[in-house]
This record gives sequence, C-alpha cells and structure tokens, in this order.
Amino acid sequence: MATYIVLANFTEQGVRSVKETVSRADAVKEAATRYGCKMKEIFWVQGQYDIVTVVEGQDEQSLAAFGLWLGSQGNVKMQTLRAFTRDEMSAIVKKL
Repeated sequence: MATYIVLANFTEQGVRSVKETVSRADAVKEAATRYGCKMKEIFWVQGQYDIVTVVEGQDEQSLAAFGLWLGSQGNVKMQTLRAFTRDEMSAIVKKL
C-alpha cells in the first residue's frame, strides 16, 4: 500500500460544527476502508493546517476516490502528498 500525507483545513462549514470534529474523524476513518484506504494517524495541529493525517491506499485511484468523497462532505479542504518510506526511497535512488 502506498502512503500519503493529507493536509487539511476546516471549511466554514467544518468550523461551524467543530465540536463534532472527533466523531467526524472516527466516521471518516471507518469510511476510508470502503475505498481500500486506511487512516493510520490523525492529528489536529496548530499553524498553517488544522488536520494532518497519514493514510495508506491500495492504489492511487482508491485514494483519489476517498479524497473526492471526503471533500464532498464539505468540512475540509485538502492537499495530498505521496510519502515514501525509507525502503521505497532507497529503491528510487538506486535507479539513478
């Protein structure tokens, strides 16, 4: 499974119902499995972003479908970054 870092900011809708953010995160974590994804970690953070998650996806299409579904809920806007493990990066640089 590929690993992704998802950076999220609350939308106006998400801020209005911020008291529900933990229960929403639990529901999103459960929903991720329907898309072939697994939310490994979720952090609420201070600074430029409101939430940082670590997500594994069985393939890019699965993660894209999950991200589109999540975005359509209207509570967060996201930026997704492909993350490489040490072993994955080692294999990449060996190709140089």
